[in-house]
Amino acid sequence: MNAHADLVERKALARAEALARRKLAHALRSDSAARYLTEVLADQTGKVLAGYVPMRTEIDCLPAMAAHSGLVGVPVIVGIGQALRFRAWSPETEMIPGDFGAMIPADGGWVEPTVLIVPMLAFDSRGFRLGYGGGFYDRTLEALRARGPVTAIGFAYADQQVDEVPIEPTDQRLDMVVTERGVLRP
Repeated sequence: MNAHADLVERKALARAEALARRKLAHALRSDSAARYLTEVLADQTGKVLAGYVPMRTEIDCLPAMAAHSGLVGVPVIVGIGQALRFRAWSPETEMIPGDFGAMIPADGGWVEPTVLIVPMLAFDSRGFRLGYGGGFYDRTLEALRARGPVTAIGFAYADQQVDEVPIEPTDQRLDMVVTERGVLRP
């Protein structure tokens, strides 16, 4: 087996294990899961923030997004193999189903974030994350960082931390990971 095929297999196994861990953590969640994220975002007042609308067992960042003092957006998939774009969002925004079952704003302007809340399946102490395998956030962070400073904040349950996420050269490191238990700065 070549190195790339081995990495693909390791990531697939890691994703299956991470999904099971996240499902258990989600079942035990508390209503205050976004408390530390809200505190971290208080330092980002006035900056354009992009979060996400949680799907299935993803930790819910919407309370922290709603409390943010500044423009907020959510991701829209514009095509396979492309970076995400972000459409303006508020708690009152009309949402419709988008690609892969993600809810997206029915309409509204596009925003370019300088602070990005990133969902994940797993993370490690180095600041690497394991996503779903589409590469959307890695491409997006690479493109945004090429244009200027961007703060990438992973948001996950503490139990999603693993010893080491298998990585490849295109994987983008997070600036911090926030959980319901605190903040990890690699």
